[in-house]
Amino acid sequence: MDAPSGGGIRLLRAAGRTATVWKNGGGVTREIAAWPEGADMDGFGWRVSLAEVAADGPFSAFPGIGRTLTLADGAGMDLTVAGVRRLVDERFAPQDFPGDEPTDCRLLSGPVVNFNVMYRRGAVDAQTAVVRGELALAVPPGGTLLVAALEGPAVLDRAGDRAELLPYDAALLTGPLDCRVRTAGRAAVVRFAPAPATAPAAPAAQL
Repeated sequence: MDAPSGGGIRLLRAAGRTATVWKNGGGVTREIAAWPEGADMDGFGWRVSLAEVAADGPFSAFPGIGRTLTLADGAGMDLTVAGVRRLVDERFAPQDFPGDEPTDCRLLSGPVVNFNVMYRRGAVDAQTAVVRGELALAVPPGGTLLVAALEGPAVLDRAGDRAELLPYDAALLTGPLDCRVRTAGRAAVVRFAPAPATAPAAPAAQL
């Protein structure tokens, strides 16, 4: 589904992902996509993954990284982030929290699957929403958007050209591109953009 003007849709099938076991043995992570492509954990601007959490324990710390976590399957987690309790027990409700603060996890009732978005603060802005039904998507020139089927299949439709996403499949959309996503379940939509520049401080008034 490539667009002649440069935009296109790249399908990222769940079946082709490699599982990376956590150092503490508490779960595994399967990377969906990252930018720059192939970047390691110290060099990514953004990274999207699915994490299967099987045991209580601490989350890894990522200095300078913002995170958006969405519970995709399971009863949820009782997190403690920088000493503050954070209950994650509602499926398909994105929650933002800092990736560099000490975070401890206690499972509420068995393993969970989390849809995880990480982005480098000051360089990248990432916005995550979960949709049901039909939604028009517009990706501007140079823009990037990722769609992932979290519950049931989803369909991307671009001028009659259709692509079906099975559960946990994803698609990377690059602009310029206009399409629609439809699902009777739930699909995550993540929009990436350069972080807004910080305006310089105004000089102090001279008396």
